[in-house]
Amino acid sequence: MDLDSFYLCTCVYVCSGGGLFVAYTGTSPFCLLMERLYWVRHRCLQLISTDRRRGWYSSPSSLPPKSSLDAQDPLFQRHKIKELKQSYSRNKVRTTKYTFLSFIPKNLFEQLHRFANVYFIFLGALNFVPIVNAFQPEISIIPIVFVMSITAVKDLWEDQRRRKSDQQVNNLLCDVFDRKQKRYVERRWADVCVGDLIRLCCNEIIPADMVLLHSSDPNGVCHIETANLDGETNLKQRQVVRDLPQGSEFVPENYSSRIECENPNNDLRRFRGFMEHPGKVRVGLHSENLLLRSCTVRNTETVIGIVVYAGHETKAMQNNSGPRYKRSKLECRLNMDVLWCVVLLLLMCLVAAVGHGFWLSELHNPIFMIPDDTHPALAAFYMFWTMIIVLQVLIPISLYVSIEIVKLGQVYFIQNDLDLYNPVLDTGVQCRALNITEDLGQIQYLFSDKTGTLTENRMLFRRCTVAGTEYPHHENDPQLQAKLNTLSSPMRSPFRQEAAEISHILDFFLALTVCNTVVVSSPTQPRHMPMVRTPLRSLEEMKAMFQKLSLPRFPSSPNRNTDALPSLTKKLFTRGRPASYFPNSSPQTPIKTLQSPTIPSGTPSDTPPAPVTPALSSGAWGEDRDDIQKAKDNSAESESDDEDEAEELLYEAESPDEAALVQAAKAYGYTLLGRSPEQVLVAVPGTGPLSIALLHVLPFHSARKRMSVVVRHPLTGEVVVYTKGADNVIMELAEAAEDGFSREIMERTQRHLDQYAREGLRTLCVAKKVLEEQEYKAWLKRHEYAETSIENREELLLESAERLETNLTLLGASGIVDRLQEEVPETIEALQEAGIKVWVLTGDKQETAINIAFACKLIRPTDHILMANCDSKARLQELQHEIRQVTKEGTPEDDSSDSVLVIDGRTLDYALQKELQGSFLDLTCCCRSVICCRSTPLQKSQVVQLVRDKLKVMTLAIGDGANDVSMIQMADVGIGISGQEGMQAVMSSDFAISRFKFLRKLILVHGHWCYARLANMILYFFYKNVMYVNLLFWYQFFCGFSGSTMTNSWVLIFFNLLFTSVPPIIYGVLDKDVSGEMLLEVPDLYKYGQNSEAYLPSTFWLNILDAFYQSLVCFFIPYFAYAGSDIGVFFFGSPINGSALLIILLHQLIESRTVTWIHAALLLFSALFYYAFVLLLSIMCVTCNSPTNPYGIETKVMSEPLYYLICGFTTVLALLPRYYTHISESAHLHTSNENKAAQRLSSRHVPQNFSVNADMPHLTDCIAEAGTVLS
Repeated sequence: MDLDSFYLCTCVYVCSGGGLFVAYTGTSPFCLLMERLYWVRHRCLQLISTDRRRGWYSSPSSLPPKSSLDAQDPLFQRHKIKELKQSYSRNKVRTTKYTFLSFIPKNLFEQLHRFANVYFIFLGALNFVPIVNAFQPEISIIPIVFVMSITAVKDLWEDQRRRKSDQQVNNLLCDVFDRKQKRYVERRWADVCVGDLIRLCCNEIIPADMVLLHSSDPNGVCHIETANLDGETNLKQRQVVRDLPQGSEFVPENYSSRIECENPNNDLRRFRGFMEHPGKVRVGLHSENLLLRSCTVRNTETVIGIVVYAGHETKAMQNNSGPRYKRSKLECRLNMDVLWCVVLLLLMCLVAAVGHGFWLSELHNPIFMIPDDTHPALAAFYMFWTMIIVLQVLIPISLYVSIEIVKLGQVYFIQNDLDLYNPVLDTGVQCRALNITEDLGQIQYLFSDKTGTLTENRMLFRRCTVAGTEYPHHENDPQLQAKLNTLSSPMRSPFRQEAAEISHILDFFLALTVCNTVVVSSPTQPRHMPMVRTPLRSLEEMKAMFQKLSLPRFPSSPNRNTDALPSLTKKLFTRGRPASYFPNSSPQTPIKTLQSPTIPSGTPSDTPPAPVTPALSSGAWGEDRDDIQKAKDNSAESESDDEDEAEELLYEAESPDEAALVQAAKAYGYTLLGRSPEQVLVAVPGTGPLSIALLHVLPFHSARKRMSVVVRHPLTGEVVVYTKGADNVIMELAEAAEDGFSREIMERTQRHLDQYAREGLRTLCVAKKVLEEQEYKAWLKRHEYAETSIENREELLLESAERLETNLTLLGASGIVDRLQEEVPETIEALQEAGIKVWVLTGDKQETAINIAFACKLIRPTDHILMANCDSKARLQELQHEIRQVTKEGTPEDDSSDSVLVIDGRTLDYALQKELQGSFLDLTCCCRSVICCRSTPLQKSQVVQLVRDKLKVMTLAIGDGANDVSMIQMADVGIGISGQEGMQAVMSSDFAISRFKFLRKLILVHGHWCYARLANMILYFFYKNVMYVNLLFWYQFFCGFSGSTMTNSWVLIFFNLLFTSVPPIIYGVLDKDVSGEMLLEVPDLYKYGQNSEAYLPSTFWLNILDAFYQSLVCFFIPYFAYAGSDIGVFFFGSPINGSALLIILLHQLIESRTVTWIHAALLLFSALFYYAFVLLLSIMCVTCNSPTNPYGIETKVMSEPLYYLICGFTTVLALLPRYYTHISESAHLHTSNENKAAQRLSSRHVPQNFSVNADMPHLTDCIAEAGTVLS
């Protein structure tokens, strides 16, 4: 037993009746003393016990014997219950980060984790040191105080919203059983504890994670809606713990079981534990028994459960991790350039320090009296730190805040793009990761799932093969209403072969009906098993007839021509009234008479019903022909009622495949009427409903690639295993009989499967196995151990299922069509033209994947398909060598870029091994696309990781199902599609869309815009900071590197913080370097972001050089203009500041490709705000900036015409190179875009109408041609 397991003990002394929480009635001091001694003894025994598990306490046998006094006042019980409840998490939740007292210190601590904040706080503190300060100390801390205050206010506002939400949730009410009052009382959610019994009604929200103990549904099931938890709106079925008594009323006092379960975790689909009843009988607990917090009870009148996880230990709170955070590629580049700015700052400060030292050493006749004799070297050291304070704005303090604001704006416009809105589902794009929008514009590899991502994931049953015979099933064909009617015409004798096929057909459709987890509902009784009546007279008559229909093993027979079988098809699937396979009986017999003899579900009976010996004489069918015909006539009326009811049934399946198979079985008369944890109700053609005991469900697992159900046949009493799954897996598990006919069935079925795959159909195989009673008992013993295990339960259950699913008898296979989503071929073609390599990772057959690839234009008719199907590592190495030779020797008309690699799952396993990864990637680089078939979820994530890490490329993964989660999380950008397979992919993704076609605009348009905007905005921030700081640096050459400035300290601080910070934010949100129509028309423009052309190292340094040039012009033109005059320092600095502001603002106007009224208004506002500020400062600031004084300076300098002449000439001369470069690039870009658009229009042809069912002769020829490539 795992010592770390999580224990919830509700043993008989704690949870059963009597005096659990009864008020104390004994008053004798002796009684009180004895009970306290009992409690002390119990605590001592517990302390010396070796069991130290949390929440554990002794079994009843270790406690003192209960007396009448104990029953009246179990003091030690009350102490233990109180201690036990205190040891678990309370149900009160708190999602806030701060309290009233902790907000300031905790928020400061969090913000100090950012290097930029620490840097500016250090500089602010440094400015308080008199020997190195550059200007007033209080002014230097204004920028960092402003930025941190804005962040603190934002954090406080968000925390207050969370606090209000927490209060609303904690104050919700629910009915909790009070053991003192012995009734249910209302209690706040915050007061709920582990071990409480809670009663919920329909449409109430579940307050904590509870094990379901009782349901008002007679079948012990309830339904919950998990939309608040995972976004899925379809209802989930939960069932009462097995072997618990189900009556009309649940008596809490009689509950006397103990629950032991695993530690709290965030896996919504896993729950491991067991319930131990008083008789030491253990029953396994699964996720089907767990009601999750925040879910809503639906379609069930009343449920009762016991709390096992409360508060922050519930799975809902364990998954409450907030938005996903990833670091974008551009952000990594930004951090590197910030370091370069630090290096540049240190270099400039070093130059100033050295210059100041030389200046002092050369100053022999000082003009002013220096109060102390400081050594030049020491003075240079002090000046180094002074210059760091003066030039601190070289590091853009507001850059990171601006980036966050810009990304929020980008996300807003992406989510509100009507072109990405799906009116059918009423959903748009969801941006779940807010900080990697620019990565959408740099994708180089795209990994896509097939089913539900490229296709609709709305399955339609099209064909099936049973017993080696292929039956077409066209959509909307009248045969959908046909019933099995083999006995409606005169029988031939002998016909053992045809009877064997009929038996296979019966089992095949019965397996389709039973082997699933489909929930049945109807408009009148949602998700309740319909209570219908059977037309059968008695169970004995059914058994008697079933004996005559039971078949021996297939006899040997010569090979038969499968092309001559349509006659049998017509005979099996006729359009008349359904034949009855059993004698007629009174329609008044209720369905319960059809249940198997009283055998507990999941437990073998000690006296199982005697199996019926299969025997069929040559005249058996003819002897009962009259009885069967009578049954058919007499049951017609009752069947018509059943049909009307069956037509109204609604099926809700976990996967579209299951729903399609159940609907197909219903079309042929096998109607799934209802399902409960213990039985399945099926309407069989001509007989009415059959109740089949459901012993076990072995759910689908990606490792097994199949699911099975174990049932007990109501007629023979045999234990039968029905299995359906991937065709390659089932065919390996199927046992070919010794006779040639069974082997022939498998060979024919394989040929049909290959044909289905070439037609693009999804294939599944169906098989069965009849268990001997002893064999079943032996398996059940191990399976029950696996079910009740907490440690390694998944491994044990997997091993148990694999032990059972052997030596299967193949029944047949199905072919299901899954249509392509609209505009998928156009989207893939555009993505490939954009330079994105598209890989498809699917679990389907190779032929199916190839057909889908043709349909969506991933493979073109002229492409060479390189097949990689290897059974060993050595063979893979040989094949890779052969393929490389083929690609190297290709002619110009047969270029290697026109090659597509198709690799199966087994070969992929070899390719992912470390020693073959390099050669595998070299091979894929020679191919335009790669298709991985039969791939598991683990293989998908490994492929993405391999390409991302080894090739150092930007990857995007898109999928819609749970099997795509690991791939989505592994990629740089993960996109989930909200489709037919739930919301797991969406919940783990960075972005969520509803259709694959939306990927085209999301990547090519929004991705390009987000990257270009953010990259140019970051470069602009670096430019404007470097440009303005250099003005201060040039001045040091004329003031002895003294650290003084020619501008007012208030203007110096606010210049980059306020005057020039807002326009670039609007630029980063609204600018469009290329129109959306052009980006869609010319996908080749996307390579601008792929190649990081907007933000290259060369681009960064050219931007810095331009800032140096503009600063030189901006400084020296005023310098030479005022040379020889007697103006003051601030008078000289005024035109420099004015020119710098105009240059910086107009620089952005030049860089903007799209200028809106918002851009123009903000640029004008920034300029007016600056001049208003300096004028007011000049008028009102008399003594506010001692010892310097800006009073009257600005008003005086602006009254002179020279000021405007200097500002105008300086601005034009500084911006002339940038303007000329911009005009040249724009003209070249416009011409290039127009040429590309013209070429695309001229080369565009009318696309062929590809569909999933592509032209088969053409596809066969292509595959055959591809096979010759390697020969």
